[in-house]
Amino acid sequence: MTRVSSTKTSKTESTSALNNATAIDGISIDCVIFGFKKESLEVLLVQHAGGESEGSWGVLGGWLKREESADDAAQRILYELTSLDNIYLEQLKAFTNPGRVHDRRIVTIGYYTLVNQEDYNVRASIAVREAKWCKINEVPNLIFDHNEILNFSLLQLRNRVRQAPIGFNLLPEKFTLLQLMHLYEEILGIELDKSNFRRKILHMKLLLALDEKQQDVSHRAAKLYKFDAEIYKKLTEKGFNFEF
Repeated sequence: MTRVSSTKTSKTESTSALNNATAIDGISIDCVIFGFKKESLEVLLVQHAGGESEGSWGVLGGWLKREESADDAAQRILYELTSLDNIYLEQLKAFTNPGRVHDRRIVTIGYYTLVNQEDYNVRASIAVREAKWCKINEVPNLIFDHNEILNFSLLQLRNRVRQAPIGFNLLPEKFTLLQLMHLYEEILGIELDKSNFRRKILHMKLLLALDEKQQDVSHRAAKLYKFDAEIYKKLTEKGFNFEF
């Protein structure tokens, strides 16, 4: 569990007040931010600082404003709560269960993404007490239906990694097949057969074998690879079926 520092600014406070004044009643946005760091898949959670959910943990969320699209609202909420900016977010679906919030009828539109934690500096705003990265298997009970939203996001992420390449921004520029396999294992939540994974990933022609090996390791140095940028782009656009 990685805790993130909190910063309080008057700009954030005034923005939050504006959001409340122009929000569309009954429509919210919730964002599931997955982060990969040193072979560990985690999710970004925030602890609410006020309202009926004060002190409780949830994924990043806020109200949709009248003058903005859902996509714009997701980006704004992400930035206001954590200072994360210019991150690609993929829309999941609308969560419409009438009982998802006990005393009000609120529909929420879900988004998700996967980032390299080391590329971003997360800072909790005044709207939340704390923000933290939490390992997937250590997620507590969250507010409302946020556990359901998280689980649905994880299912979508797992489906996506079977249809498009991952790792370009999550692994070092040069990596071993074992590092790539551990990335897939962590996201999919399964243990993969080493020889089967090697055979399938090399058959895709996605990787370029380098005339280099690991340096300064206590075990036998493994061969290094890097992604073929052109093939990576083609597979990202065209897709594939990568079953294990």
